[in-house]
Amino acid sequence: MKLRRIELDFSADDIPGPAQDLIADANARVDAFIDAHRDQPIAGFVPSDFTLAYAALRQIRRSLLASGDALCEWGSGLGAVACLAGMLGYDAVGIEIDPDLFDEAERLARDHDAPAQFVCGSFIPPGGERLTDQCGEVAWLMPGGADAYQELGLDADDFDVIYAYPWPGEEKPIDDLFLRYAAVGALLVTYHGIDDIRVQRKVAKQVGRWVSSPS
Repeated sequence: MKLRRIELDFSADDIPGPAQDLIADANARVDAFIDAHRDQPIAGFVPSDFTLAYAALRQIRRSLLASGDALCEWGSGLGAVACLAGMLGYDAVGIEIDPDLFDEAERLARDHDAPAQFVCGSFIPPGGERLTDQCGEVAWLMPGGADAYQELGLDADDFDVIYAYPWPGEEKPIDDLFLRYAAVGALLVTYHGIDDIRVQRKVAKQVGRWVSSPS
């Protein structure tokens, strides 16, 4: 198996009003959450550029790059990306291990009537802990937390798109988890900082060539 990079050309123009409202509200809630937890910051809380995420996920749908509509946000934080994905027509799920962030995500979805589901637990499938050992004591990549997939009644390979936030040095374990558990043909969309969202597809090797599906 291998990840193949997809060059995605997209624009953040013409974002509809409801999505703009959610983005503005989510950014305000992020600032308020950080202020409220300044003395005890949440490990690994890395807000995405929500406008950039919306534009990228919109272009993936417009270009029919994904094999289906099921999207999972790994480490969903306040849930803005999953909410925006739901607004775009994805069957969106967010998995968050921190209960305070999980509560905030459910509140954001409810306040904006965003069709997204959230689960409090670990996005690391059972057995995947060995792939994250190299990251040391990183809270969101350590064993523990409820099995989110069991609660959902789904497996990681039931999702067509995974959205994640690897910090520098964490790209490999995120890639390894995706390669091990995602379906062939699924997309991994990762946020790497300002103006940097990357899209990769899991492909399978067959008789001298790389293909997007086993068929």
